[in-house]
Amino acid sequence: MFEELSIRTGARDQMLDITTDVRAIVQSSGITSGVCYIYVPHTTAGITINENADASVTRDILYELDKMVPWNDGYRHMEGNSAAHIKASMMGFSQMVIIRNGDLQLGAWQGIYFCEFDGPRNRKVFVKIIPS
Repeated sequence: MFEELSIRTGARDQMLDITTDVRAIVQSSGITSGVCYIYVPHTTAGITINENADASVTRDILYELDKMVPWNDGYRHMEGNSAAHIKASMMGFSQMVIIRNGDLQLGAWQGIYFCEFDGPRNRKVFVKIIPS
């Protein structure tokens, strides 16, 4: 099973919790056991799993990423968005979550985050479910 999520980001740097969307895809699939792959087909956006109970965590992550990879730092890339490429590479472009009893097996405080680093933009996330 394959699904595509459409996402509209609203800021240059943003972390959007897409857990509810991914969970809905898994539950509607009828698959009770397997693996859910979440893939971002962009070079300036990524995906991660982290705490979703406190919004300050995502703000802290973005703050620290900005300190490590500032937007303007003498990069050579002509398009002017090298920081976005670097941050996306640091976060990664895919995540895998186990499906058990028809649901994502995330920890109590975990959520799946789409990480925008060159927005605002229209983006896609691919979700592939493999039954076991």
